[in-house]
Amino acid sequence: MSQDPREPLFQFAEQGLKSALKAERRIEPGSNLRASWEELLKEACACTRCELYKYGTQTVFGEGSLDASIVFVGEQPGDQEDLAGRPFVGPAGQLFDAALVDAGIDRSTTYVTNAVKHFKFIQRGKRRIHNKPDAGEIEACRWWLEQERALIRPAVTVALGATAARSLIGKVVTISRSRDEPQTLADGSECWVTVHPSFLLRIPEPDRRREERVKFVRDLKRIKARAEKLAA
Repeated sequence: MSQDPREPLFQFAEQGLKSALKAERRIEPGSNLRASWEELLKEACACTRCELYKYGTQTVFGEGSLDASIVFVGEQPGDQEDLAGRPFVGPAGQLFDAALVDAGIDRSTTYVTNAVKHFKFIQRGKRRIHNKPDAGEIEACRWWLEQERALIRPAVTVALGATAARSLIGKVVTISRSRDEPQTLADGSECWVTVHPSFLLRIPEPDRRREERVKFVRDLKRIKARAEKLAA
């Protein structure tokens, strides 16, 4: 019998499942919701919908509470996320966690994922440099994001950055013009748009960086209040 060419992917699926399950503890293991999410995770970890699966270490699926009222969507995993198999654990993730604390949001009560589940990069010596996903890769991975949201059914979905906004809304949007008002998604739920935490890390001027961080925390506070109102 010939070997299944996707066998290494299934090995990564098992690794990814173990990593994700460590972070998701709010839903009882025997529940139908938990079982559906675990099955979706296994399928995603063996995904070949676009070429990125050939280059990343593993699929980086979402993690968090499956009964979350807020789902945060980033762009794609970075170098550290690709190695760990978990979203938002690198420098941008640390900034994100700190901003959540300032906004009064407990990350463990939210669900955090990315629009694209594999790390796209350019190799420069020993370093892997982030490379922005293209439209085809965003569209190929959109199915997984839609399935995650369909299971969780959040009151509010947050697009962290332009790539996430494009995946969720289905078109290119300008963050500065979109961050003050919610967008209505196809399922009728609300999507709020704000910057990606990595944007703050790239600002060289300390004063401007502090100013943009204040705006980011302001956005998170407003999102928290809106999610609580919708969930009431």
